[in-house]
Amino acid sequence: MLIGVPREIKTQEYRVGMSPESAAEAVHRGHEVLVETAAGGGIGANDEAYRAAGARVCETAEEVFDRADLLVKVKEPQPEERARLRAGQVLFCYLHLAPDPVQARDLIASGAVCIAYETVTDTRGLLPLLRPMSQVAGRLAIQAGATALEMAHGGRGVLLGGVPGVAPGHVLILGGGVVGFNAAQIAVGLHADVTILDRDPAVLDQLALHFESRARVVHSNRATLDRYLREADLVVGAVLVPGAAAPRLVTREMLGWMRPGAVLLDVSIDQGGCFETSRPTTHDLPTFVVDGIVHYGVANIPGAVPHTSTYALNNATLPYVLALAGKGWRAAMRDDPHLRDGLNVCEGQVTHPAVAAALGYAYVPAEDVLGVCEP
Repeated sequence: MLIGVPREIKTQEYRVGMSPESAAEAVHRGHEVLVETAAGGGIGANDEAYRAAGARVCETAEEVFDRADLLVKVKEPQPEERARLRAGQVLFCYLHLAPDPVQARDLIASGAVCIAYETVTDTRGLLPLLRPMSQVAGRLAIQAGATALEMAHGGRGVLLGGVPGVAPGHVLILGGGVVGFNAAQIAVGLHADVTILDRDPAVLDQLALHFESRARVVHSNRATLDRYLREADLVVGAVLVPGAAAPRLVTREMLGWMRPGAVLLDVSIDQGGCFETSRPTTHDLPTFVVDGIVHYGVANIPGAVPHTSTYALNNATLPYVLALAGKGWRAAMRDDPHLRDGLNVCEGQVTHPAVAAALGYAYVPAEDVLGVCEP
């Protein structure tokens, strides 16, 4: 199969869908790989590195899109990229469609087969292609939040770890999943005062066992959210409903309860955000202020560390890329129900229930599109 790897064009996005090592693996298995020139610049991989891997370097994105059967990207296709998609072409990347009706409309109109990293599952019901970027985003969230708390960036002027004789900053983490756990690890390592809220008893047990007395692990409800929000210097929003829009946990009214200069950092922003006053921002202008509260809404947080992020992502995605290229998308999805969970839009139909519900489209099960008879 002919695999295409275009250069990412989202603002401040430096990751790449396939590293030279991943391209070499695909070539070794008999596939042709087309890579847009300079696509790997953000990870220190020049065009010669891809040529050495056996890939062909193309001078334009148009050539990659026009020729490829399978497009492997990182972030959702931008408007000019969506205009280049064709019926039957396979797109494999993060999509986050629930809060993005314009993108969904364009993908439906294209007739392409659109597989979202963030809804591919595994045998445990987890999200293996979201996990590595959630790990990176969780860890970076504390770095970014600590910077946003500095007075020069509009924050309270609080050092998260404190110093002898001065109390540390209070970090409140909403959601104890992969993002929340990784954020808590870094915050605890900085000696911040850390509270994690979650509703799942199993998650609470795991967090309490891991962190012991180094972090508070508290059941999330309106009362506990109200209490700890008032005390927080940095709030990390880390909630996820796979494929669906994030629930809004903090309203604008609640900003009035917070300490002036506190920071709301919304890792859930690519699914619409879990704070009412959130909106997407970019790495070049990451924050804005509403009612005295600093908001951080960068939708591609891992893009700030593209080398680490690309290799972590490729470690997870490459087996699926090889399956799609080796078997064809229909056979690959018939054989693997977990990859099938990643199918969001297929030849003009919405094939993920959460996306259909969020955007008001009729839901067509992937099994119906593929002709799969479930036992």
